[in-house]
Amino acid sequence: MSRSIAYTSSPLLASPTPVWRSKFIVASIALGFAALVGRAVYIQVIENDFFQKQGEVRFARTLSLPANRGRILDRNGVILASSIPVPSIWAIPEDVPRDPQGLKKLADLLNMSLPELNKKLEDEDKTFVWLRRQVDESVGKEVLALGLKGIYERKEYKRQYPEGEAAAHVVGFTNVEDKGQEGMELTFNKELGGRAGSRRVIKDRMGRVVEDVREQIAPVDGRDLQLSIDSKVQFFAYQTLKNAVLEHKAKAGSVVVLDVQTGEVLALANYPSFVPDKRQNLSGAQLRNRALTDTFEPGSTMKPFVIAAALNKGMVTPETPIQTAPGRLTIGSATISDSHAHGILTVSEVIQKSSNIGTAKIALQMPAHDMWEMYTQVGFGQKPDVPFPGAVSGRLRPYKSWRPIEQATMSYGYGISVSLFQLAHAYTIFGRDGDLVPISMFKINQHTPGTSVIEARHALEVRNMLHLVTGPGGTAPKAQTMGYSVGGKTGTAHKVEGRGYANKKYRGVFAGLAPIDAPRIAVAVMIDEPSNGQYFGGDVAAPVFSQTVQQTLKVLGVAPDMTVKPQIVTQPVEESF
Repeated sequence: MSRSIAYTSSPLLASPTPVWRSKFIVASIALGFAALVGRAVYIQVIENDFFQKQGEVRFARTLSLPANRGRILDRNGVILASSIPVPSIWAIPEDVPRDPQGLKKLADLLNMSLPELNKKLEDEDKTFVWLRRQVDESVGKEVLALGLKGIYERKEYKRQYPEGEAAAHVVGFTNVEDKGQEGMELTFNKELGGRAGSRRVIKDRMGRVVEDVREQIAPVDGRDLQLSIDSKVQFFAYQTLKNAVLEHKAKAGSVVVLDVQTGEVLALANYPSFVPDKRQNLSGAQLRNRALTDTFEPGSTMKPFVIAAALNKGMVTPETPIQTAPGRLTIGSATISDSHAHGILTVSEVIQKSSNIGTAKIALQMPAHDMWEMYTQVGFGQKPDVPFPGAVSGRLRPYKSWRPIEQATMSYGYGISVSLFQLAHAYTIFGRDGDLVPISMFKINQHTPGTSVIEARHALEVRNMLHLVTGPGGTAPKAQTMGYSVGGKTGTAHKVEGRGYANKKYRGVFAGLAPIDAPRIAVAVMIDEPSNGQYFGGDVAAPVFSQTVQQTLKVLGVAPDMTVKPQIVTQPVEESF
């Protein structure tokens, strides 16, 4: 039975409560509520932008939607460069468990050491770090199969180059961010790259997308580039050049193939080269596009331009006799010479025998301005109009400063420097009836008008002289090509070393046309520092020309114009430098 309690018997409860106390409590509650309301108003209305921004910093993300980089194609649609999606591995460092065994497996898959992986995970940014970008698809699957917390995968685009080292200097390459670094990839990076899109989302702390904040902006893919390069011609030219450089134990080499009728670049190759998508331990020697960036004294390949200028001015004819005996010519305090004493030579024979004295005598009969004008009109001393970074102009001094000995030596290729690309371009005037055709790195489907440099009949006369060079008694019988008539000019020049010339370092050069009666292509070849016994342009560069011409004309569908097998002289024929 419960017992009743008399609460009023308690002195504390029996005492009267002061009125102010209840009012104070009510007032405190009201004040607290007002503070909460004020704070709510402050957050929701007054400082709403600040707190919204703070929330976005923690959970909102703008995801980049990468554009697919445009392809680079050859003239026939063969892919030279394209992009494929590949996985990249990233992490939220603060979420990754420090399990040595699991991290060791991850490091092995990503081809890095455990200390290297731990260093990445200790990065200042605790919410994101790249571990390894653009890994193989199989590696990405194995990484995710480990089930490690805080390890994620993201798709990126990786560039592939099917033609490898053969077309490396033309195409170039991109970096891991898919930005062009060399070649056409660099020059046309904006056009190839397109425009990335974006997507604004809310993510949770695990990096998972919860919702989209606004409508996404779609990416705009880059446009494709179709080059004038023929991948088959490019491969044959590169392989032939590579074999020659290795055979002659040379330092390097370059070859350029141009379509005389359209001005298209069909091939541009250098050795040594590199594989564009495997660039570990690359050297500057491998990366250099020597055909455009390296200049050299071209030697006797300059002689046809001097003869062409003299013919065009009416100073000589192909049959004009030139006395070259006794094989030496003193100009001021200097003496120039031929490798052999030839006696009286016609102008045609001056080219055929590559006589320095004959060419110098013709050059000294004309004003320096006329010779300088010819060199300038064919592009020497000027940067080639091609979309390549690093293309150089070479060196051609103003004619007013020329001394007689300098004019003489420049007539056979000393005292002037050119690139191999400039040399190949200049030779197109002999195949285009005296016109210099503009050069194009992009496919052209029509005949291209050129700029007249010499009369058509004089271009034909020089072409006939170039044909003599490759025949019996010429300096380049090794340039002959099975089934096709050819013509060209050899050049052998000492390399500059310090303030003088190296005694045993040379560049062997050959530039020419084919077929000679109706030229379709111009080809120039340079072999740098051959050191296996042979160094004349007719021995080291002419065979590369021969093989390149034969393969190129077959690929282009040009019918053979010769039915008799050429009789190639096996004994080397010396030429004047």
